[in-house]
Amino acid sequence: MAMELYNDHFQNFKRYNIPKAQLIIADIPFNLGNNAYASNPAWYNGGDNKNGESELAGKQFFDTDKDFRVSEFMHFVSTMLKKEPKEANTAPCMIVFCEFEQQFMLIEKAKEYGLNHYINLVFRKNYSAQVLKANMKVVGNCEYGLLLYRDKLPKFRNGGKMIFNCMEYQRDNETPKIHPTQKSIHVIDKLIRTFTDLGDVVIDPCAGSGVTLLAAELAGRKGYGFEIKKEYVKKFNEVLKANRQVSLDSYLAKNQVRIGGAV
Repeated sequence: MAMELYNDHFQNFKRYNIPKAQLIIADIPFNLGNNAYASNPAWYNGGDNKNGESELAGKQFFDTDKDFRVSEFMHFVSTMLKKEPKEANTAPCMIVFCEFEQQFMLIEKAKEYGLNHYINLVFRKNYSAQVLKANMKVVGNCEYGLLLYRDKLPKFRNGGKMIFNCMEYQRDNETPKIHPTQKSIHVIDKLIRTFTDLGDVVIDPCAGSGVTLLAAELAGRKGYGFEIKKEYVKKFNEVLKANRQVSLDSYLAKNQVRIGGAV
């Protein structure tokens, strides 16, 4: 299966001649500015608030987050998603992880680009980094996202069973963490297997660590991604891509499935 992470902006997709996607997954910048680490253990030395603030306190994740343009992103998505087929239960879709407040803006912006429908998603964790904040009594343990699609309901593969829009966020303690906002490969895997078939194309335009591409390959799909920070592309190639056979062996042993099989 293909697994390519391009050190480039997704706007430059035409030069790579990649195929249209059945599923686009993106974890877009939250534009949190200097509060990026506010709910991250890295705010404190050693991840413990008793040790005082670290050098990352009051800083942003990336200097490029402020340059993220939602309109350009939505144009890319509307262009690179496959056209809706005549057949039912085969349409493509996009899943975007986002901040809670971003959902409403994204829903309206998506309509401008033909993505007329949405299903809101909530990923519930059994832990919260915010417990490290000494003044927090009610702490956040959820991540949010949107499933966006044009008109026809997207392809859905779950053995005839429904899926609740609030789902468990399975912690990932196996995949090497090479990016501060890296998603759990288990969560990405579930989404890929639910909304695609073997051999389908998955694209991540804000790929970060590239874990989406690794999950796609483990599931027998073709993964393509874009990441403008060269250090993460380098880490992806040296750590995740170079050791994907180890990841595959570990994944198969843990889930007792063959590649491409249903969990």
